[in-house]
Formats: sequence, C-alpha cells, structure tokens
Amino acid sequence: MRVAVVTAPEAVELREEPTPSLGPDEVLVEVGACGLCTMERRLYLGEKRFYPVAPGHEVAGRVAAVGAGVAELPGSPRVGETVTVDLLTRCGTCRPCRRGRSALCKRPQGGTLADGTVSFGAGLSDHVVVKAAQAYATGSAPIEHAAMGEPVACVLHSLRLGGLRAGDRVAVVGAGYMGRLHLAAARWRGAGPVGVIDVSETRLAEARDAGAAWTATPEEAVERGGKQDLVFVTAGAPGALETAVGLCDDGGTVVLYGAFPKDLSVGVIPDAIHHHELSIVGVYSQEPQDWREAAALIASGALAADLDALVTARFGLGDVAEALKLAATTPVYRVLVGGL
Repeated sequence: MRVAVVTAPEAVELREEPTPSLGPDEVLVEVGACGLCTMERRLYLGEKRFYPVAPGHEVAGRVAAVGAGVAELPGSPRVGETVTVDLLTRCGTCRPCRRGRSALCKRPQGGTLADGTVSFGAGLSDHVVVKAAQAYATGSAPIEHAAMGEPVACVLHSLRLGGLRAGDRVAVVGAGYMGRLHLAAARWRGAGPVGVIDVSETRLAEARDAGAAWTATPEEAVERGGKQDLVFVTAGAPGALETAVGLCDDGGTVVLYGAFPKDLSVGVIPDAIHHHELSIVGVYSQEPQDWREAAALIASGALAADLDALVTARFGLGDVAEALKLAATTPVYRVLVGGL
C-alpha cells in the first residue's frame, strides 16, 4: 500500500508499505479521507522538525476486514461500514488513564513503518489498522463528515470539560476551523447567544453566515457581545487569554483549547479570579466518550451543513504534496486527502 512520508520541510513522498497485518481485535480500514490539521502544516513548513515522519490522524474510511476475535461481537464494526477512526494510543494502565483522563495517556504516541520511519497516525495512506474499539460507525454520513470525527470529538471534549449548559452565553475566540466547530457544536448543545471573535473580517463574516449571533475583533468584544458564561479560546495567540478573562461574567469559565506558544507567559490577577469565582480550564485531545458522541452526531446529520461549509478542498492520495502545500500556505478550513 502507499503511505505519505514528510522527509524534510516542503518535501513529501509516497512510499510503498506492506498492508498491515490484522490482529484478532482489530479492523482494517480502507482510508476514504484524511484531514490535514495544524500538526501536518507544521511538519510540512519545518516549524516542527521531526523527519522522516508519516503523519495523518483525522481518518475515516470503509471497513475492509475484521479480526476474528471481534467479527461476531454485537456493535463491532462490520465489513463495508463507514467508520471514523481514533488513532490515539491509550495504554489504560498509567495514572491518567486509570483516572479516566486517557487524553493525557503517559505512553508515548506514535509507531513506526516497516522501515523504521516514525508514524504519527500514518493516515495519509491507503489503509490503516486500528483496534475495533476505536473505530466508530458513522452510518450514511458522507466520508468528508466522517473524516472530521477526531476534531469533532476534540470539540465535544472541550464543551464537556468547560461545563457547557443549555442557555449559557458563549464566546469563541478564533474563527478558524476549530472555532467554527465550537460554534456549531455549542449551538447544537443549546447554548444561548454564541459569538465569535477574530482579527479577520472575512472569517467573521463567514462565522455570521454560519450562525454566530454576534462577531467582533478582540478590542470590540465586550462592547459587542457583553459578558459571557463560557469563553473558548481556539486560537492561542498573545492576548487571547486576557481577552477571554475580560469577557467572563461572575462564575464564568475560560477554556484554553488552542495551543499557545510554549514560551508565552501572561499575567492574571488572582484576586479577580477569587472574588468572581472564575475558572480557567485547559483542554487537550479527546476521550472515548467524546468519540461515541461525535460519531453519533455525525451520523445523525445534525451538523451536516456546518461540516459541508468547512471542506475547503479534496485531493487524491497521489496529490498529497499539493494538498499539504495548500493547507500549509493558504487560509483554509479543512483540506482532505484520499479516496479519489
């Protein structure tokens, strides 16, 4: 089978790799689409220098084979079903896993290809093998929607840890792909007015078209949207935390979803957090319960229009280099690779 390997900044090649063998509790998935996210962009541009590497972790496809140990189990994926695939390894043994926080599993992530190349999902390929427990059926939903299972699961994890309740006033800092998914999922969950904050007027206009009750630049946010119960920071830019805290009403929560520069440090006034009972919550990745909800939500079609609007382009696996270049150098929502 073919698998895409990033070998250096702006250099990617397709390699031949043996089709993975199938264990008794695993399924073989023919990849129909794989989304390109921030990690792939950073690897391609050289911002994250780790070469050679086989990336791609936002995967969906058709089940091509099922291991003997799970073939007859009710609820296990069946040959021919479309599934969204959780490629995160969860050891189940480390302390975070035992506490139910498997998004923070201590086991190092990734694997290797046959030649020793490090794999960060290796979803930019013809096939992947995954534990049957980590393949979630998405019914008749389009493959483009199923490929968004991982980011949708991450967003549902964000809403869950943030404690979103129906009627909450919500602001989303960042109108990119993950910000738009937060907007869609929060509205589906029954949030009150959901506003979006960004520096791009184009992105703000698109957020309004997608249902944002109000939009604003960071400087205008309090005036435009007023105080909020929940503020999701999906773009970890300097100043974003300060903007979010300034938006919080008494008892409000700031959810730090987007990654910040690792050397960035900001000042927060502890007494204001104390007297106003503010919460600041960090959110990272996703967990099995988020996947179950994400797959069911995608299968239901409830977010179909929102997900359709977030597909910027699709490429076949043979054009993966062109896809990576587009995703890395042009403002996009999601570029998908595979299945053409």
